Amino acid sequence: MSPINLMPNAFDPNSAEELSPQLRTMVARRQEVLGPSMKLFYRKPVEVARASGVHLYDSEGNSYLDAYNNVPCVGHCHPRVVEAIATQAAVLNSNTRYLTTQVLDYSERILATHSEGLDKIMYACSGSEANDLALRIARYATGNDAVIVTSNAYHGITATVAEFSPSLGKNVPLGLRTVTVPAPEGVSSGDVTEAGNRFAASVEAAVAQIERHGMRLAALIVDPLFASDGLVPEPAGFLAPSIDIVHRAGGLFIADEVQSGFARSGDEMWGYQRHGLTPDLVTMGKPMGNGLPISAVVARGEHLVQFGRDIRYFNTFAGNSVCIAAATATLDVLEQEGLQQNAQTVGKQMREGLVELSQRYSFLVQPRGAGLFLAADLVDPETGAPDEAAALAVVNGLRDRRILVSTSGTDENILKVRPPLPFSAANAEQFLTELDQVLRELS
Repeated sequence: MSPINLMPNAFDPNSAEELSPQLRTMVARRQEVLGPSMKLFYRKPVEVARASGVHLYDSEGNSYLDAYNNVPCVGHCHPRVVEAIATQAAVLNSNTRYLTTQVLDYSERILATHSEGLDKIMYACSGSEANDLALRIARYATGNDAVIVTSNAYHGITATVAEFSPSLGKNVPLGLRTVTVPAPEGVSSGDVTEAGNRFAASVEAAVAQIERHGMRLAALIVDPLFASDGLVPEPAGFLAPSIDIVHRAGGLFIADEVQSGFARSGDEMWGYQRHGLTPDLVTMGKPMGNGLPISAVVARGEHLVQFGRDIRYFNTFAGNSVCIAAATATLDVLEQEGLQQNAQTVGKQMREGLVELSQRYSFLVQPRGAGLFLAADLVDPETGAPDEAAALAVVNGLRDRRILVSTSGTDENILKVRPPLPFSAANAEQFLTELDQVLRELS
């Protein structure tokens, strides 16, 4: 990875001379006013002027098929969401310290999609804020301090959450109370018991390490699809033994549903439900409002009793009227336009297509996915070693064909495909056809 970028699939400003005059000018202006930590994607950045459905458009009207952005989960600029935002903005935009029916109606509806026992909700503005709040609650409820995460997890960018987001890199040190475990490995046999025992052994060792250092476990937090670790969707159900270990150690289980939730897996509304368990706390991010700044923590009520009695929590824009209107419309679209079933059907088509491509290209291996979240590894065909350069070549080759994806995993050699949920069979076919062409050129 280029040291100047410190981010996979990042644009290198030193190559700006290769761009068109228009893009060169925009990059130069960006360099002048935006902080250098704010990176652009792709070898040749994508300029966007508008969006609709599963497409982004540049100022010349060229369309880009979006196979990456999960935040506009019901599609960019969905008319029902846009109308709900505009209508509510013209009436009222206030906070949760006043009584309004909208936040109550939405809260009851979204809680009903979660598993029994998860009966309270608290609002925030981003996934980072939600994870920050969830850990505060876990630490206060348990009286403990340490947190376990997987080795390349990403949970957010606040100072506290960055301390348990190892994927941010070596220059963002982990907290002294953070312990990592290896990402779970999929088991080719699909044996849930074997996969569960493997991951549970790592969690148990982490608990022992925590206790040897005079600490106690507050929480294990995972994305149930392990997206930043390279996507581990199968075998569904393997998380259960680890949660038992966490509870015996006095900790809570936090399911980070920012990437895996809102019907993305196709078979369930929430990623944790694929594992047949109920977390203590669940965090949700901006897909909740199709991109507007709304997020939440859903909890078992008993974990909030002491926190609610002792801690004053108020977040000015959390659960504001306009964002609640967007979230309500997003949930309407999810439920009424069949997007969960679409994720299952089109995701299956894409997964089968990736399998077929892996049989023809020896450097594309381990195609996998759950609904409209898919991945495959790029490797050296002779050694099986991760091939980051090949992955970036595929990502940028697709970008040149106006299809947007990115990479994931510790070695950044894993294609990450995560389109908005209205992605159609025709969109999937276009993606697979263009990927075939890119792989053919690479081979």
